[in-house]
Amino acid sequence: MDAHSGAGVMAKARLELARDGRIARVILGAPKANILDGAMVEELDAIFASLDSRRDLRAIVVEADGPHFSFGASVEEHLPEQIDGALARLGALLRRVAAAPAPTIAAVRGQCLGGGFELVLACDLIVAEEDAQLGVPEIKLGVFPPAASALLPVRIGVAGASSLILTGLSWNGARAMQQGLVARTAPPGQLASSVDAFLDEAFLPRSSTAVRFAARAVRRGVIRALDEDLPELDRLYLDELMGEADAADGIRAFLERKPA
Repeated sequence: MDAHSGAGVMAKARLELARDGRIARVILGAPKANILDGAMVEELDAIFASLDSRRDLRAIVVEADGPHFSFGASVEEHLPEQIDGALARLGALLRRVAAAPAPTIAAVRGQCLGGGFELVLACDLIVAEEDAQLGVPEIKLGVFPPAASALLPVRIGVAGASSLILTGLSWNGARAMQQGLVARTAPPGQLASSVDAFLDEAFLPRSSTAVRFAARAVRRGVIRALDEDLPELDRLYLDELMGEADAADGIRAFLERKPA
């Protein structure tokens, strides 16, 4: 197995190549929270950029060290003075994921929330442990998730998107599969073996050319949402929502451990 680190000694993400280089594993490596702060997002973007020219890959697995996929984006970076850059970086990463040269499979255990969930939504398929928790709790802080608002309607329809975004409640892996969001579930503690079985069954036997073009074909709705809807939603967030006192107050209350 070849391993390549992200930038710097304290890299928060890394790339590993497995199965004779036919499978790329992109790993969030800052447990237990695996927060998608600016450094993590930039490292993930660089890793996906390094895969752009690979034509031998059958699949790219996006996974995480530790008991949780990700608690989400950095709340500090969502304060009014930083949020513009945070949204731009995340949007660029999601577009990079949606342009990946092979099918992308998110492997999810534990908490998968906020920006971490939005990263998962940009992937082609999701494999989740049955008791994993997937959701966007931003409404509880007085804001909404722009990328999830663009991607969830494409993935599960408006009704399902509304159920998650407007309530801030999470779905476990089993319910997410019932709703068509998750492709395959795994019993608790068996995520790795379930993903490996999925790769053996559905991806490694295939032509790398075939899976690359098939991925490009099925991503059209996701790419349109990221290119057309997400910029409008980012503007709604930045130009209108962030002008309201509730939004900034909710973020600061969370940071100060007070009720939002």
